Amino acid sequence: MMTLAVTPSTHFSQMFNKCSQRFNWKVQKMDALAELERIQTRLLHRILDLELSCLSQDISRSLSSSSEPAVADADASITTEGGLSAILRANSVRNFLFKRVPSDYYEWTLEARRDVLGAASIYHLCKSIVLVNTQAPPSVTDCSDRNYSKYYVVVVQYTARFNAETVKNFLYTLNNGKISKKKFNMRLAPEETSAKVTGYEHNGVTCIGMKTDIPVILDEAIVKLEPDFFWLGGGEIDLKLGIKTSEFIDYVKPFIINCSGS
Repeated sequence: MMTLAVTPSTHFSQMFNKCSQRFNWKVQKMDALAELERIQTRLLHRILDLELSCLSQDISRSLSSSSEPAVADADASITTEGGLSAILRANSVRNFLFKRVPSDYYEWTLEARRDVLGAASIYHLCKSIVLVNTQAPPSVTDCSDRNYSKYYVVVVQYTARFNAETVKNFLYTLNNGKISKKKFNMRLAPEETSAKVTGYEHNGVTCIGMKTDIPVILDEAIVKLEPDFFWLGGGEIDLKLGIKTSEFIDYVKPFIINCSGS
């Protein structure tokens, strides 16, 4: 029986081939891993782009909703206080303050309300009431005509007695007598109507950020208050807004008339 001798050169060649094959296999494996890493990197970048895109859209929606007149329709993540604060700042109002009050606030005396808010006096405590012209013709259904609107919001002191007749006379004169006095009959709007046009429920009505751009009438007595910082509803029953009178006037641009008595 013959035995084939393996020469050193043949053995070396076989070892070299095996090493070469292993090296090539490792290189291929490394190339595959590198390609996998590139794919993963691209996927991560794509996910990041999508997340940034979604975040940008959310921010845009939040900003646009805060500029809408209806706070009630704003993004759910924005609080009433935050939304109204943004509206005020966007309109150059700087001197304002929000305060939460207890749920039984409206059962308190005016003196107790003054104290919890830190108001200067009970005369600085005011409210916003919605009036509807019940005798307006069928063609007048909204607030597009500031001088002859279906609705008006009147801001008066809690200590004062509101006089609707003075508002009627003012609006009649404002229209230079061209509209019959019979077409003016200002009455307190029902709660459901008030909520529908303002976006705020009873005791939470404010003339900032209303659902409808309702003309505002400010009682002259409030303008004469010292210091010139008064309190009114803040958009929620337990939220109150204190604001500098002059800045309120500059932003809201209300009609200022004497529409109350003590």
